[in-house]
Amino acid sequence: MEITEIRVTLRDEDRLRGFANVTFDNAFVVRGMKIIQGNTGYFVAMPSRKRPNGTHQDIAHPVNGEMRHLIEESVLEAYEKELHAHQVE
Repeated sequence: MEITEIRVTLRDEDRLRGFANVTFDNAFVVRGMKIIQGNTGYFVAMPSRKRPNGTHQDIAHPVNGEMRHLIEESVLEAYEKELHAHQVE
């Protein structure tokens, strides 16, 4: 499986730094990944929904660490490029 497109929308909220939509194999898109500034750096949160008990449940997520790493690394790289492009303008 290959990541064929990543679109990043920047935000400047408390810890939320942006949203990402990731397309796989030009055939399947996952929208609403969040780019979060954590205590030790940035991370990517998968799209989720709030359950009646107040907890959140991922709607889509990688099933192994290797895919999670690939997605996170790719999204954060796209985030840095988008951030740099807005700073240059």
